[in-house]
Amino acid sequence: MKSNACWIICLLTCAVALPAQPAPANRPDRLEWFQDQGFGMFIHWSMDGQLGVVISHSMAGASGDYLKRYVEELPRTFNPEKFNPRAWARLAKVAGMKYVMFTTKHHSGFCMFDTATTDFSVMNTPFKRDILAEVVKAFREQGIAIGFYFSADDFHWLYAHGKMIDRRPELMPPSQPELLAYARTQLKELMSNYGRVDLMFFDGQSKGLTDYVWSLAPDLVITSGGMKTTEQHIAGTPSVEPFEACFTMGQEWNYRPTNDPYKTAAQMIGMLIETRARGGNLLLNVGPTPDGEIPLEQENRLREMALWNFINGEAIYGVRPWVVTNEGNYWFTKKKDAGTVYVAVREPWKYTERKEIRLASVRATAATEVSVLGQSGELIEYQPQVDARTTWKQEAGGLHIRAVRAQRLYTSGFWPNPVVLKITNVKPALESPKVATGGWKWDSTSGVTTLAGELVDLAGAASLEVGLQYRSLKGQDTNERTLPWVSTPFVRRSVPGFFSVTVKGLEAGEAYEYRAVVKHPLLSVYGEERRVVLK
Repeated sequence: MKSNACWIICLLTCAVALPAQPAPANRPDRLEWFQDQGFGMFIHWSMDGQLGVVISHSMAGASGDYLKRYVEELPRTFNPEKFNPRAWARLAKVAGMKYVMFTTKHHSGFCMFDTATTDFSVMNTPFKRDILAEVVKAFREQGIAIGFYFSADDFHWLYAHGKMIDRRPELMPPSQPELLAYARTQLKELMSNYGRVDLMFFDGQSKGLTDYVWSLAPDLVITSGGMKTTEQHIAGTPSVEPFEACFTMGQEWNYRPTNDPYKTAAQMIGMLIETRARGGNLLLNVGPTPDGEIPLEQENRLREMALWNFINGEAIYGVRPWVVTNEGNYWFTKKKDAGTVYVAVREPWKYTERKEIRLASVRATAATEVSVLGQSGELIEYQPQVDARTTWKQEAGGLHIRAVRAQRLYTSGFWPNPVVLKITNVKPALESPKVATGGWKWDSTSGVTTLAGELVDLAGAASLEVGLQYRSLKGQDTNERTLPWVSTPFVRRSVPGFFSVTVKGLEAGEAYEYRAVVKHPLLSVYGEERRVVLK
């Protein structure tokens, strides 16, 4: 009988022995370019926004009468007379967004561009204009890179061919040769009729589509379908390779006129900071109204983000992860080609207040300079008696910084968003601990699931706590994650090695995601997120 330690080693070995995924075909130089961009605008817009309904998905499970009216009647009333893509592009520009990802065709199959493949398009509405062409022109004028979202699903095609409307793999292009050819024809139109396209986002089963598009445009960066892409969550593990985290401002991607609980701009700034600290790009969604305007609630949040980015964009663009993502409320990015670190202070900081900050992961050198982004450090308006300079001192316990919030951004002095420190010519003062997610085992008789991990490196700590986290993927879209992580009990380890935990109550046949966790005094570090179906 195998010992528990041997069995855990077997789990880890089995996990490692799984067939490797093929390397993404994105070109390295284009990935480098993409990772420098940092922040993009996602635009979900289609004719069913007239109803304020979830985009496309209301067709799945709908009655025949609903589908007939959806396909035949909704296009007749889609006429966005207030559509002004130049206003959209100016807003994206001032908000600091470097690229746009526009929904050319969502799952419904309704095309927001001029296509010869179907009458189910914007050209067969009272508007009768190629919306995509106007969006591309407006954003290109602002120097914003152009990206197209394209759904591999096509509910209208399924409806027209008498097939069930669902997102099962057997109903997607890889399993439907006619649908694959249809999608390729549309992609050929998109790649041929709108000038240079910089990015593509495939939703659904994109096998047979990604390679085809790369054959047409080898420099194209494919995010979803070509790299790790998440929805409504940020991957926990810092990544050398770029990834994209996609978020809505409320709950809905499409326009939703009521009952949509919006995030605050402060929350979205936090999402941007966390995504960049982990090496990814934030793709933040807007859902224009049926009339063609970006809702005021969304515009207002983008303008608050615009002010923050206007001051602190240096910490967002052309940066990579630091040795740790954060020390508590202090979040880090590092300039790509320099020893410059940026620290976003995500805690209350009153106007004129002098705050003392200690950073354990940063070691100053003789050439180090510390400043607050956006501030000269020379004065506080109307308070000449107050010293506004930033001072610092390297001590055994870390880099000690004393800085004042000296810039008045609102008349009242109130500003709820993070202040960012810039620290030049520094070196890492510590290493981050390392943990690996291992394999799993499910006992169908007892209903017990065993999850494994490995503490790879304590990074100089005498001991650390390790454990695992899991969450259900029931009812979730392909990349979507909205349910919280559930933590197992943590145990303390003083040496590297394998560990495992048992979990009861997980449902047979359901999909789950899990990851290993190590708790360092400064932060929690996560292993790779893995998916398991209990069967």
